[in-house]
Amino acid sequence: MPTLLETRIKNRFRVQPHHANNNDTLHGGNLMKWLDEVGSMSAMRFAGEGCVTARVNELDFERPIGIGDTALIEAYVYDAGRTSVHVALRAWREEPRSGETEKTTESTFTFVAIDANGEKVPVPDLSIETDEEIRLQNRVLETDR
Repeated sequence: MPTLLETRIKNRFRVQPHHANNNDTLHGGNLMKWLDEVGSMSAMRFAGEGCVTARVNELDFERPIGIGDTALIEAYVYDAGRTSVHVALRAWREEPRSGETEKTTESTFTFVAIDANGEKVPVPDLSIETDEEIRLQNRVLETDR
């Protein structure tokens, strides 16, 4: 049984001019793409199968990420169904020289595990073992209510 922390992935993307909108900040569509990519990596690590996006739950853009900043994306599995994998996602604006961060975005995505033929397949149960895993799971579950 995979644990929550075993599914935790953090990745960074440098925001370049071709990622920007008319305000010289990261285009929301690019951020959604990066959230989806990192979220799917977390889901696949958990499921041991390919996973496809089934649902993007509420997606809150709290503040922009500028050109030259780094988008820091964190994903982890916080719950699972029979074939579905629920992934918590957060993004921060990171100043590349100082490492200073500021949360910009939060969401949860639902992925479905599939086999090589594109058919749904069962996923394992999620194991929550440590205080850190309980804290991370509760952070998401309390916001979903």
